[in-house]
Amino acid sequence: MIHPPARLRPRTAAAALTAAVLLVLLGVLTASPAHATGYRYWSFWKWSAGAWTYQQQGPAVYVPPDGAVDGWRFAVSPDGGRDAARPGAGGDFDALCAATPAQAGRKRVAVVLDFGTAADAPPGTLAAGAAPPAARTACAVVPVAAGSAEVLAAVAPPLRYDTAGILCAIAGYPAAGCGEALSGPGPGAAGGGGGPNLGLVAGGAAVAVLAAGALWQTRRRR
Repeated sequence: MIHPPARLRPRTAAAALTAAVLLVLLGVLTASPAHATGYRYWSFWKWSAGAWTYQQQGPAVYVPPDGAVDGWRFAVSPDGGRDAARPGAGGDFDALCAATPAQAGRKRVAVVLDFGTAADAPPGTLAAGAAPPAARTACAVVPVAAGSAEVLAAVAPPLRYDTAGILCAIAGYPAAGCGEALSGPGPGAAGGGGGPNLGLVAGGAAVAVLAAGALWQTRRRR
């Protein structure tokens, strides 16, 4: 004779339902963590074929040839570089270095500096209503073997580096900070924070209410 399955005891049922509810709420509370949406830094570019191309080599490594144009832009940009904000001005070498005569045994490299917008500035860097330094250009005359870091040092001191050798400031801007990550909402998060989704929290609460009701009905039928 096949016996029907035994009814779940009230305490066992309560424990099972409590565990289920806790798992739901745990998933809710750990959902949608904050993640970095961008970084505040100086991006490095080179003028090529009439447009700015993201420089894959760092300024301490890259050696620009005579007639090259280096571009720099301070902005809040995504990591990875290719989608970073480009310098606002173009890089016409002939125009930028027209007033700088060539010298034997040395090279000329044009430089475009774009200090970005007030929205890009680190908190506390600018006075209320103030703007970052105006964009400017220069034409460096440096030794043939000079890298872009030496080019920059020749036309836009002081430079500031961190302990890892990351370029933090050009011409003293900004005065503090270096490549800070900005936080934003995680995928699926509602509103502007990185906390749990309120809709999911409400759903978890509803599950808890239904579980409590089911447990009450089970006890009532006994």
